[in-house]
Amino acid sequence: MSEPIYLLTIFMPLATIFLIFGMRFIVAIKKAKLQAEGEEAYRLIAERAVAAQEKTAAALADLQARVAGIEKVLKEVE
Repeated sequence: MSEPIYLLTIFMPLATIFLIFGMRFIVAIKKAKLQAEGEEAYRLIAERAVAAQEKTAAALADLQARVAGIEKVLKEVE
């Protein structure tokens, strides 16, 4: 067996193993990045929802105050 063929038969399986592990490593990194981006998107959505709820609560409190004032006026008119 010639030396180049011998080295090639040793190198190819090792290169294949390293390539497979490298691809798995890259996939794991990309998966983690996508998961982090998804979690960030959910956090932003939750922040917007909380802001909208606070705004709605403030508007509801204002409406309740107005209704109480209107009820008071209606009771005085009777």
